[in-house]
Amino acid sequence: MLNPVQTQRIEGVGVAAFAVVVTVAVGYAWWWLLALFLIFDLSMVGYLRGPRVGAVCYNLVHSYTLPALLGAVAVAFAAFRDPIDWLGILAIAWAFHIAVDRALGYGLKTTEGFEHTHLGSIGKTKRSAS
Repeated sequence: MLNPVQTQRIEGVGVAAFAVVVTVAVGYAWWWLLALFLIFDLSMVGYLRGPRVGAVCYNLVHSYTLPALLGAVAVAFAAFRDPIDWLGILAIAWAFHIAVDRALGYGLKTTEGFEHTHLGSIGKTKRSAS
């Protein structure tokens, strides 16, 4: 039986694969997913103001809510024959980034610090617990 962490990691693989398929199916170059990948990690700059602000900034950018809204806006504009292409690829790349993070075990952050996530500890914290 899979535990919730394993389930969410498998889900991340599925969403990432789906993002690649959608990217290619709608005519974007697949490499856009890689080119835009690290831009979403700029949200970690919030940690310069402390773990609470850092967690809020990181979690805001690493939740599927905003890329889903951006994708809905892109689809709405395309439906009215006024597509804004960069919105679509940005939304897909954003969802891809989140999915890959989840697949690798990087979850939403807690206010305890960057290495504490809803999927468990990462980095030095994980190694010291082992």
